[in-house]
Amino acid sequence: MSDTTFDYVIVGAGTAGALMANRLSADKRCRVLLIEAGRKDDYHWIHIPVGYLYCIGNARTDWLYNTEPDAGLNGRTLRYPRGKTLGGSSSINGMIYMRGQSRDYDQWAQITGDDAWRWDQVLPAFKKHEDYYLGADEMHGAGGEWRVEKQRLRWDILDAFSLAAQEAGIPHSTDFNRGSNEGVGYFQVNQKNGWRWNTAKAFLRPTCYGRPNFELWTSAQVARLLFDDAPEGRQRCTGVRVWDGQEMVDAHATREVILCGGSIGSPQILQLSGIGPAALLQGHGIEVRVDAPGVGANLQDHLQIRAVFKITDAPTLNVLASSNFGKARIALEYLLKRSGPMSMAPSQLGAFARSSPEHEWPNLEYHVQPLSLDAFGEPLHTFPAFTASVCNLNPTSRGSVRIKSPRFEDSPAIAPNYLSTPEDRKVAADSLRLTRRIAAQPALAKYRPTEWKPGPQYQSDEELARLAGDIATTIFHPVGTTRMGGDGDPMAVLDGRLRVRGIDGLRVVDAGAMPTITSGNTNSPTLMMAEKAAGWILDAKA
Repeated sequence: MSDTTFDYVIVGAGTAGALMANRLSADKRCRVLLIEAGRKDDYHWIHIPVGYLYCIGNARTDWLYNTEPDAGLNGRTLRYPRGKTLGGSSSINGMIYMRGQSRDYDQWAQITGDDAWRWDQVLPAFKKHEDYYLGADEMHGAGGEWRVEKQRLRWDILDAFSLAAQEAGIPHSTDFNRGSNEGVGYFQVNQKNGWRWNTAKAFLRPTCYGRPNFELWTSAQVARLLFDDAPEGRQRCTGVRVWDGQEMVDAHATREVILCGGSIGSPQILQLSGIGPAALLQGHGIEVRVDAPGVGANLQDHLQIRAVFKITDAPTLNVLASSNFGKARIALEYLLKRSGPMSMAPSQLGAFARSSPEHEWPNLEYHVQPLSLDAFGEPLHTFPAFTASVCNLNPTSRGSVRIKSPRFEDSPAIAPNYLSTPEDRKVAADSLRLTRRIAAQPALAKYRPTEWKPGPQYQSDEELARLAGDIATTIFHPVGTTRMGGDGDPMAVLDGRLRVRGIDGLRVVDAGAMPTITSGNTNSPTLMMAEKAAGWILDAKA
């Protein structure tokens, strides 16, 4: 760390940070530093798809966050996984490739006043880094770094659920990524030949590692940002202060500091650096540089309601993994073919539907699995069952991320405020009713599904909303805590080009910049945002 002055300093080597480092260091004239608080992604369970079970809740790969007690969850707290390793959350997530709906991006354009976020303008950015297994067409790219494949398995019970969903009025889909994701079908995944494909493999190895103008610091946590007061009175971010495990080291940026710390990490760093709600910062003895009430506000997440149905006469993972013989069979299939349960994403079958007829677009996403358990990380049940998890794609509830102390080592308070609006409680109740309607269709009849959780005795809106609070959990999609917005919006932390308002030389490029959550899994939209931001930075420098 002898020379600590760079053109660009990127904080966080996760989904956005890895792509940003790749694109900016492609210009040999630019020196780029990428800083990651976690270790290298050399833990074997990162790369085996089912290894998310061993990465979430593991200090080797996870920040180990927990939420505050949540009234919408009847006082429960939730584990809140965020990746802490090269690749960030792309190293521990569900590997599902999902862009969302075209309306999401058209709404962003309206909120920011910047047409660069319209669907027709973001589609080329999705395609630029995509390597789609069926090749390029008008909606997909090929030859890029980000591999998209079909899954290497199928289950009879999932095929039956798909047919039942179609009988309930949900059309079949072979591709959820063409602007409208309505339908039911198997998810496409970010895997390559049966291995997880994270952003470290895609964008850092081997490309960046071979560039003399690129430097990577791992096990290095940013404590705060550094600033200079410009002659004209504006403040400029000039670098970061980093704890390398032994001492503090300052890294300086002559052009920009780019925060890619995610929806939890980036607002925490901003608040620790004096950019955030003034009262919060003053309460912790932090000098206020910019009174920005939107920093840490507007937290949105997808809350999934896990309905479990006992079945008969169908193989499920509950049964297959219940014996040593079954486990050996699973391991052998993966060893020989890179297929089977060890190649599974956490959810295999997906469906996008409307909770009630008045919705113009699908507002629900299903993640359907041939297994069941009491909670994530708990043992599988001993009886055959499937789980139909359903989430509200466009929640109106809003939460927050707020520092609890001026110490960078201390985790912030994460308060999602799930189910805190009447609209979200109504969608929760309606979604459980739709799940029951699908389970009652003829295609599933031969398996005799019986609702085990939450239980058919609960019928009213009030009962179902309360039960949703008892059984629902995060699907790990926090966004919005440093949201972009138009001029004159007091809660907009960023402008439409992801620049921090009130500070020169500082951007936030991660899911926290989303003003509203996308209608699906959030990893690939974050990559798209990084692609757009890298293009703007390089165009401005040219």
